[in-house]
Amino acid sequence: MAASRLTFKAQLAQVSVPATSANLGSGFDAFGLALDLRDRYAAQVLDEAIFDVDVSGEGAEEVKRDKNHLVIKSMLRGFEFMGQKPRGLALRALNVTPHGKGLGSSASAIVGGLALARELVLGGEQLMSLEEMLLLATELEGHPDNVAAAIHGGATIAWMEDIYGVKTGRAVSIPVHHEIKAILFIPEHSLSTAKARKLLPETVPHRDAVLNSSHAALLSVALATRPDLLLTATEDFLHQSYRREAYPKSMALVDKLRAAGHAATISGAGPSVLVLHAGGDNESVAIKAIKESADAGFTATQLAISRSGVE
Repeated sequence: MAASRLTFKAQLAQVSVPATSANLGSGFDAFGLALDLRDRYAAQVLDEAIFDVDVSGEGAEEVKRDKNHLVIKSMLRGFEFMGQKPRGLALRALNVTPHGKGLGSSASAIVGGLALARELVLGGEQLMSLEEMLLLATELEGHPDNVAAAIHGGATIAWMEDIYGVKTGRAVSIPVHHEIKAILFIPEHSLSTAKARKLLPETVPHRDAVLNSSHAALLSVALATRPDLLLTATEDFLHQSYRREAYPKSMALVDKLRAAGHAATISGAGPSVLVLHAGGDNESVAIKAIKESADAGFTATQLAISRSGVE
């Protein structure tokens, strides 16, 4: 952390952050995947003690437009970490990631804010490393799976670790096979992560824990080198079935897709449905078959995996 006063840059800083899908079925609270759907933020340090916030796009009417906007709050935490807060800030946000749909919109705002703070300080990359950004992002988000993928891109495995008596987020990146792509089924309704968490049981059967452990281990291999194993690797025994009442239509779609041989999961806390596929020579046929499975009330969106994180 910086001990001396910071030198703020006068010019505008711009960053983009990918949407993310956490869990991927069996990788509950650990796996994250960056998707090629990006929120874009621009910010500038002001001499006046004001917060000038303008938001457009997804969820624009639902977010605060003052110092309590999540991007602004994250910027201020980043500046504080580096040693000094500016008097005021101007922020322009273009939201593309749907809110409350299990696609990491809060992670995007948090990582975007921290990245903007770093960009607006001379020598910011030395004052806040990506590892330190993850620590701060985990502090703000409460868990590291989405923010890790938003920072690093591709696929990540994240966990909480006790460092000098403080629980903090850590992560490693894993490669994603070049043929793997994603299809999202985004429903009209939303769901809060807090509500979804309340439906989880305190304990699960030992058999389920063992099966889920093996599938989560297999998931890292399936993503990196064996996409043919994605269907088995994404089969979950820890969280999705317990949350069925919160998103019955989404779970019905997951069941339908998996019965047809597609690696479908609930994206994050839901209610969006993520399908990972590697069609190969028959890619167009596979995509057509998956999209035709969409029920009323879902919008199917084809996406590439974002190989880069915040930039």
